[in-house]
Amino acid sequence: QVQLVESGGGLVQAGGSLRLSCAASGRTFSNYAMGWFRQAPGKEREFVAAIRWDGVGQSYADSVKGRFTISRDNAKNTVYLQMNSLKPEDTAVYYCAGDRIPWRLVLSGTNDAYAYWGQGTQVTVSS
Repeated sequence: QVQLVESGGGLVQAGGSLRLSCAASGRTFSNYAMGWFRQAPGKEREFVAAIRWDGVGQSYADSVKGRFTISRDNAKNTVYLQMNSLKPEDTAVYYCAGDRIPWRLVLSGTNDAYAYWGQGTQVTVSS
């Protein structure tokens, strides 16, 4: 059974940084792309970033480009999201997601491409 467990959320002032982690288990982690999504109160879940199964390619939402960095350590079965220059509008529950198919060459930002989801971790940015 695939499990994704996020950690690292919290309360931070605007301009600050946080690093989210997502530990995966239950399948061969290194075969699958991983993504981060977020959902703010009253809004739909939106794509934040994704990283290819081999770590070579990344994709970012325009709203976080240049501020967030996604990375992975396949030896530790963990994907990270480094968030810098945080803004109040980054406040949301952040979810880690595991791709539905292995060895995807072109990263997807759609919910349907991801089969497994973590429970989420709250990020709150105060102004």
